[in-house]
Amino acid sequence: MADRPPLVVTCGEPAGIGPEVIAKARLAAPDIPFVVIGNPDHFQGLGCPVDVVETPVSASQHGLSVLAHDIPGPRVPGRPDPAQAAGVISAIARAVDLAQTGAASGICTAPIHKKALKDGAGFAYPGHTEYLSALGGDADVVMMLACPDLRVVPATIHIALSEVPRALTPDILETCLRVTHAGLRRDFGIAAPRIAVAGLNPHAGEGGTMGTEELTWITALVARLAPELGCFGPLPADTMFHAGARAGYDAAVCMYHDQALIPIKTIDFAGGVNVTLGLPFIRTSPDHGTAFDIAGRGMADPTSMVAALRMAWDMVGRRQGLALV
Repeated sequence: MADRPPLVVTCGEPAGIGPEVIAKARLAAPDIPFVVIGNPDHFQGLGCPVDVVETPVSASQHGLSVLAHDIPGPRVPGRPDPAQAAGVISAIARAVDLAQTGAASGICTAPIHKKALKDGAGFAYPGHTEYLSALGGDADVVMMLACPDLRVVPATIHIALSEVPRALTPDILETCLRVTHAGLRRDFGIAAPRIAVAGLNPHAGEGGTMGTEELTWITALVARLAPELGCFGPLPADTMFHAGARAGYDAAVCMYHDQALIPIKTIDFAGGVNVTLGLPFIRTSPDHGTAFDIAGRGMADPTSMVAALRMAWDMVGRRQGLALV
């Protein structure tokens, strides 16, 4: 580990559970080196000693190392402050800069509250994934949710269900499959990935009686790419997530947000990790939101944050190993 810079963790929404799960993760995973970008005062009183550092390389594995960032005002759990929105956004940009310049090995982001950022600073992106893509040079990216028993990728993300059939195009699905295949190889060490593709419609259209997209283009696209990308389908989404089916693939590409997220959150609600594939740097995040309702009550579960840190650190090792080949 000594030859790798630490990870950098962004503070996320100060009024949410981010600061608490970060502090708890430091205590639960002392073997993972990381430094936090945020207001050091927002991490006081959370059960972990706070140590202000000047650079990521100064990170300690004993206390919570914080790179001080301009996010003004106190942390008031459950009550986001519009004056803090710009600082939360710029902390993400600072983390990306550290990762891209090699000062940090990768990024783990605590949850943000999109409405708070929009109201307070005019945040123009639907979420972390789209903002990180812009910071990474408008790279083609996909959002993967991963746990030990399942990896899922939604081909369309934060749009209304009524918009999915128009937004889901052959180019979009092909890019999603290519980025997923490359990410499984580079970041998960799977030499020959197997990618299951869900149908858009119930029963994958059932021969055109429940929708025609499978017949008109999805089946042909998957078949064309199968020899190169190891993809197969489209499969009925209601039968592809039980244990026996999951044993037959390394990741499932789904057609819309809930088709992907419902099964993984059912299987492992506490331990899922959000991974952005396709970026020029490593980024993971816990698979939960700001949870304003329990913020400040000491109830937040750090399992997903710990899993996100471990996954990012494992990815660092895999990318480093590939670079040495």
